[in-house]
Amino acid sequence: MLYGRLDAARERAREVLREVYGRGGALGTRQAMVEREVRASEQARRLTQLDGVERGLCFGRIDEAGGRRTYIGRIGLRDDDHESVLIDWRAPAARPFYVATASDPGGLLRRRHLHTKDRLVVGLDDEVFDLERMSEGDRRTLVGEAALLAALRRGRTGRMGDVVATIQTEQDRVIRAALQGALVVQGGPGTGKTVAALHRAAYLLYTHRATLERRGVLVVGPNPMFLRYIGQVLPALGETQVVMSTVGELFPGVRAVAADGPQAAVVKGDLRMAEVVAAAVRERQRLPAGDLEVWLDGRLLRVPRAVCAALRERARAVRLPHNMARKLFVTELLKELALAEARAVEEALKLAEMEFEDPELAEPLELERDLDEVDLALASARLWSEDPVRQAVEELWPELTPQRLVGELLASPETLWQVAPPGLDWQALVRPEGSPWTVGDVPLLDEAAELLGEDDSASRSASREAESEWEEQERYAQEVLETTGLLEEGIFDRADVLADRHADAGAELSTAERAAADRQWAYGHVIVDEAQELSAMAWRTVMRRVPARSLTVVGDIAQTGSAAGARSWGEVLDPYLRGRWREERLLVNYRTPAEIMRVAGDVLRAVDPSQSLPESVRDGEAEPRAVRTGISGLPALVAEELREIGEGRLALLIPDARHAEIAALFPGHDDLEAPVVVLTVTQCKGLEFDAVIVVDPEAILTQSPMGGQDLYVAVTRATRRLTVTHENGLPEVLSRLAKKSTL
Repeated sequence: MLYGRLDAARERAREVLREVYGRGGALGTRQAMVEREVRASEQARRLTQLDGVERGLCFGRIDEAGGRRTYIGRIGLRDDDHESVLIDWRAPAARPFYVATASDPGGLLRRRHLHTKDRLVVGLDDEVFDLERMSEGDRRTLVGEAALLAALRRGRTGRMGDVVATIQTEQDRVIRAALQGALVVQGGPGTGKTVAALHRAAYLLYTHRATLERRGVLVVGPNPMFLRYIGQVLPALGETQVVMSTVGELFPGVRAVAADGPQAAVVKGDLRMAEVVAAAVRERQRLPAGDLEVWLDGRLLRVPRAVCAALRERARAVRLPHNMARKLFVTELLKELALAEARAVEEALKLAEMEFEDPELAEPLELERDLDEVDLALASARLWSEDPVRQAVEELWPELTPQRLVGELLASPETLWQVAPPGLDWQALVRPEGSPWTVGDVPLLDEAAELLGEDDSASRSASREAESEWEEQERYAQEVLETTGLLEEGIFDRADVLADRHADAGAELSTAERAAADRQWAYGHVIVDEAQELSAMAWRTVMRRVPARSLTVVGDIAQTGSAAGARSWGEVLDPYLRGRWREERLLVNYRTPAEIMRVAGDVLRAVDPSQSLPESVRDGEAEPRAVRTGISGLPALVAEELREIGEGRLALLIPDARHAEIAALFPGHDDLEAPVVVLTVTQCKGLEFDAVIVVDPEAILTQSPMGGQDLYVAVTRATRRLTVTHENGLPEVLSRLAKKSTL
């Protein structure tokens, strides 16, 4: 019945689209054209949403003590009488499905989970809260095991699935928390931080549609592989207007994936790098060694150095970004060059000892004195077309791009020495010119963009025209809302939303597409996953994109692998939020078996005894083990593990230095949907696999100052089986495995 309703809704949307597009170009009035665009856009978006919820449309049912039954699904559906037949999981009416417990059932008798394949129900799981009050007929229909454990026992697919059917109470608190302010979700391995954050994005877009539709939601992940892994979750929940990005992609036009070494990462992540970039900008606002001299058409134009210095200070005093202040500097310098040219002409005339018969012209010629503002403007424009003049200006106050400034800075030891504050290890930053961008460079580029700006003369003129046109568009949009019934239908409730959707500029782009292309876009909400990995400079970049400071910060301090990462949440958030953030802790590990977590606990106690281990809810199918083998033995070990897990996924987690060597043994090693994937620990952040083989743990421990945290991450990625391989003995933190070593 529910899939029939879904099909009917799709057909209605298609019918409206056919009807709207069938009108062709014979639209008549401007109002008819706008109405056509609005309806077509909304129905196309509706179709995308309906297609996204095909898989697992309905996944739950709640039975109340009064006899009422409510079905819960990915989207809300109504029957022909406009009665709800399926409740959207984000609606308040669906919340009992997630928060009911044995001690506080909230009026529920039963919670039922439905498992489907395509459109067929293939399994049921019931949780009973009050058996005594159930009818005999209902008692006979009780079936299944706990839905969460059933989901965990299924093999991984290489893509994160949504957990909308198995959200736990502590996760529900995170998902439905208020939009305003910053929420920190601190949780150890397997506690469901990421899925809770993604479901929170879907919930916020559903609950605060009017607020977030125009500004959008940004999800920041640790690396591109992680974003591919989670990429299907939100579309499956009916949400497609979310921007997903790594820190390396936050600067439009740059897609940085390479990582810096630990020492360079620490320096680039230091907040003092903002001072370095600012000083590098000022360093490019230079003075000539002596007087400025420009040869033009055989004449020497001279501007005293003191005058150049005064012009520079005047341009700096306006406190505009470099490229915008440059316009003032150039304008004033051209005037001085025009006056210098007039003086040069006067000198030439005097040297020629020209005589005038007209007594009125017998007075000395004073070209400099006689130049008025119009003459200066014309002379300046002419001089600006001359290459020697442009070259002189470029040397004193060049127009810079962020890429040029940062690239030249990092390739110049002399400049770095000059601009670095005392105590900053600037030598760790030096690299050859033209080197590929690293993730750590992106915050520097973003900082440079803030300080450089753009000469916006042309854009400001265009903006004035656009603003006038916008006001007209908004007035007209209000008339359309009032006369077409769109206001009453709830399709749009504000004229500015309609005008924005159908303005000429960017009318064909979605909010997500426009936001991703605009460095200065202000998002309505930002979710940062694996947030402990961000440096102080990276946080500065993220905070620029959310001026309202509405954030969800997701991570685990105990898993900080970056040498520039967080040691505490207060350390990274208080500079922006001044203590105005709240924390939710997830304490239950749903993913990792207890046997594996005992091994992980040994590592955590050695790395950071102050951190607590999340409690596992289940036992595993096999004890973790250690295997003494070299690289040549890995293919046979992988084949053995694949036989054990059947249709699941296996990951080899390896030291950075051995990635190329081991990856060569396994074709398709970087495809998460392949049976076997080869990853460094950095690449596996946030991922999970049925089986994990950790290769050379000693090398992982010693490859960076955060090697202990890296090993903790590596041993907690498995949902079923963990194997550790070594050639020369296990490190002390894994001594528990020595007793279970298979040789």
